[in-house]
Amino acid sequence: MSDEPPRAPSPLAHAEAHEGALGTRLNWLRAAVLGANDGIVSTAGLVVGVAGATDSRGALLTAGLAGLLAGSMSMAAGEYVSVSTQRDSEQAALALERTELTTTPQAELAELAGLLENKGLTPELAREVAEQLTDHDALRAHAEVELGIDPDQLTNPWHAAGASFLAFTGGALLPLLAIVLPPASVRLGITVGAVLVALLLCGWGSARLGDAPAGRAMARNAAGGALAMAVTYAAGALLGAAGV
Repeated sequence: MSDEPPRAPSPLAHAEAHEGALGTRLNWLRAAVLGANDGIVSTAGLVVGVAGATDSRGALLTAGLAGLLAGSMSMAAGEYVSVSTQRDSEQAALALERTELTTTPQAELAELAGLLENKGLTPELAREVAEQLTDHDALRAHAEVELGIDPDQLTNPWHAAGASFLAFTGGALLPLLAIVLPPASVRLGITVGAVLVALLLCGWGSARLGDAPAGRAMARNAAGGALAMAVTYAAGALLGAAGV
């Protein structure tokens, strides 16, 4: 190993750390926007379909609340299972890496140096950096360079489930309140208008977070929501006319 003192973190490394944190926040924001979008579309389709069959405020409220609770719980449970599986995989990978560092430390050092060399460092510098990283925190070094995992920031299934629940609920409340609060003569128009505006905003938000063209995403989002409401309203109207 070199006798030179460790170099201070470069501005590039500092920027990359901030970019990683920013990427995590953007992923959470994107998930929140998509969860809210799902809540808007699914609940709007449900209450508009019921509105096609009846103008009973009680029936609309019951259907909307049932859809909101079922959808939000389903989203939360699905996200919990998915993220729990991801966390289990991350923990298993870290456990395996910890074992390999204990049983074959020299092989792991050579592997880390090879990974750093693949990133563009010279063989000599890659070896020196690998040795310094190993001396400082071998598991963290391998976790971040080899596995792309931060051992201190593993995915939390409870956080993911809670975020999905809140995002879906927030989106679902819009069509539910829009269909229940206004007078019967205007509730359908208000609901459709509010839902389309909300979907346009969700499309704009998801496009901005993904650096994609906003116009296409907004049009696609609004068209999908409009189609869902039209289909469910037609189905509700047919069932209502048939006296079902």
